[in-house]
Amino acid sequence: MNDLSADKLAIRETVENWVLWRDAGDWERFATVWHPDGWMTATWFQGPAQEFIRVSREGFNKGVNILHFLGGWTCEIAGERAISQIKMTINQRAQVDGVLVDVVCTGRFYDFFEKREGRWGIVRRQPIYEKDRLDPVDPSAKLELDAERLARFPEGYCHLAYLQAKNGFQVKTGLPGLRGPMVEKLYVEGKEWLAGSMRPGEPL
Repeated sequence: MNDLSADKLAIRETVENWVLWRDAGDWERFATVWHPDGWMTATWFQGPAQEFIRVSREGFNKGVNILHFLGGWTCEIAGERAISQIKMTINQRAQVDGVLVDVVCTGRFYDFFEKREGRWGIVRRQPIYEKDRLDPVDPSAKLELDAERLARFPEGYCHLAYLQAKNGFQVKTGLPGLRGPMVEKLYVEGKEWLAGSMRPGEPL
């Protein structure tokens, strides 16, 4: 195995470990996928990775049900910098107006990686939200969404945001979707990171 293949394998393993350890509540190992200055952005959280670990653990212990699944992956490496993209789904189960529902949001994890002291770690994770849907767990259940409230949220994650807001989360709007200026800005930041920029863009 050459150095490039070994680097790609290490990055892919880190991406997969993020999902497995976070969703399983394996917080000590989950902390190892990040560099100390790592930054996490999600619909419901934006901040340092260590704080994300803390609030994720609190939610996990309270029964918050958010799971992730991964798909196709690609990676660009330039020296000790990398941009990783992987297809993903975010799955959250919760009550909406007394009805138990599942939301599935499809998108990508767009990750700024750096190799420090021989270890690849995440410096910034920015999800890209492409489309989502909401379904009652019981197909016979009746649920009518507030169309005006739903329309307040971006198309790529409107149902996820609707559920989260109903359950007390503070949801950030304006996050990158499949098209538009925010995702184009993210792509530019990725290219600048590979070219040696001082910071991994402007984390949201």
